[in-house]
Amino acid sequence: MRTGVALGSNLGDRLAALRAARKAIVDLAGVEPPFLFSAVYETEPVDCEPGAKKFLNAVLEFDYEGDPVNLLKKLTEIEGALGRPRHRARNVSRQIDIDLLYLGEMKIDTPEVQLPHPRMHSRRFVLQPLADIRPDLVLPGQTKTVRELLARHDDSSKVVRLTNDWQSR
Repeated sequence: MRTGVALGSNLGDRLAALRAARKAIVDLAGVEPPFLFSAVYETEPVDCEPGAKKFLNAVLEFDYEGDPVNLLKKLTEIEGALGRPRHRARNVSRQIDIDLLYLGEMKIDTPEVQLPHPRMHSRRFVLQPLADIRPDLVLPGQTKTVRELLARHDDSSKVVRLTNDWQSR
């Protein structure tokens, strides 16, 4: 199933953190091509602590046929390996943030996993990079494409394309 993951970082070498997360995800057992990678965007922090630095955000998509709970566990392990504390406050600055956005048409709402991600359709910093790779995708539970959701978005925060070249290193 086509699977979408969002990456974000606003501490340390943000681009290096995204690259390391991307590589670790692509190397996971069960993660298969074709791979789609958005550009990297610099975005304003949303609902973070006062004085939080800007984020770098990107989205990647791949094929995955395994269990979503297991995938989420592996993504959390990657976060930990890249310096994110296991027990952390929500919406604070972080070295790396990895969110499972969707796994095919699955709809899951359990304490362990929520699919599709419950807030992705309302976050420009997710929709803009997702529109790079899947503008015509209709997310589970939505009736509009990613492109249409983005066009109708009323979020005024800045989302600026930083680079297309973040896969090569």
